[in-house]
Amino acid sequence: MSSKAFDFVVIGAGVFGAWTAHELLRDGHTVLLLDAYGPAHSRSSSGGESRIMRMGYGADELYSRMAMVSLQRWKDLQSRLSRQIFHPTGMLWLAGKDDAYTRQNQQVLERLGVAHHRLELRDIENQYPQIGTDGIAWALLEPDSGVLMARQAVQALVADAIAQGLEYRTVEIAPPQAKSKLDHLVTQDGETINAGGFVFACGPWLPKLFPDLLAPRIFPTRQEVFFFAPPAGDSAFASAVLPAWLDHAALVYGIPDLENRGFKISIDKHGPAFDPDNGERLVGAESLAAVRDYIAARFPKLKNAVLTESRVCQYANTSNGDFIIDRHPEIENVTIVGGGSGHGFKHGPAVGDYARRLLTTQDLPEPRFALAAKATMQARSVY
Repeated sequence: MSSKAFDFVVIGAGVFGAWTAHELLRDGHTVLLLDAYGPAHSRSSSGGESRIMRMGYGADELYSRMAMVSLQRWKDLQSRLSRQIFHPTGMLWLAGKDDAYTRQNQQVLERLGVAHHRLELRDIENQYPQIGTDGIAWALLEPDSGVLMARQAVQALVADAIAQGLEYRTVEIAPPQAKSKLDHLVTQDGETINAGGFVFACGPWLPKLFPDLLAPRIFPTRQEVFFFAPPAGDSAFASAVLPAWLDHAALVYGIPDLENRGFKISIDKHGPAFDPDNGERLVGAESLAAVRDYIAARFPKLKNAVLTESRVCQYANTSNGDFIIDRHPEIENVTIVGGGSGHGFKHGPAVGDYARRLLTTQDLPEPRFALAAKATMQARSVY
């Protein structure tokens, strides 16, 4: 039995849990961070190689403002650690003629003072000749956005917090058993862990820990990611010349060759339901064929590129894509932080700070992050 009682225990050392623990620690609290497999482990939603850091969210100014705050915090962490975790590749939105979403992006970025440039078709063809422009009418470039090295960033953040006094343990816990207040957690070895407050930031595992509450509200889906080798001696797909990009109409995104890992591409449409513990993590032939078809049209020089790496991860989707950052409706000292919905990684710093304020101040919560706002049927509206 553990004799030490912490102010807070945070369960889940992905990006949401790591930043929440970091912010609580910075606020002067004693904090224990737990994860069953380790920070940003290979099955977690934060465990991949890279994530796009963008400001644009269509007309959804809430997430654009959060992204602006988070980008600065990621840069501050990078500066403090003297380690590159953010690559300022820029972010390129590929737009069709009647692309209302990207047009709304431009309007919001203008209103918020975020640097951006509209590129006409001839500009795209001149600046990015490696991009096939069939079906593309214009593009929007965010020059100051880019790519976060996901796994490295989370692990560096946790290591930095440990150096500042965070306690961390790799341990599995049993689903919490409490009616009105949670006094302690129980590990797989029967040890108890005591705290005043408990934050569950377990991504796609949240429905397993709170099945009655969250199984109808968080929908883990299988998502597949592919890396292709650029042609030998060809720098056209390197991060110095090709931004991160997103074709919103097709729901396909990609990241240039970073750290010699290859050209990354993924289809952003929600895949089938997925079990993060037992789901098969080999990509399917049908998905690979769909990606190759897209590449042949949009990046013709990569038409016959060698597939060098692939992985299966998961999105932890809410009904519409809004996060869940809210107190448990019945257990007074339990807070849920999750529902990243495939776009959450970039927002880690803002989510951590929001969770800290929810736990320690009287700030009124954002209604969109409330459990009560989450439907039990999926109708994606946040991308």
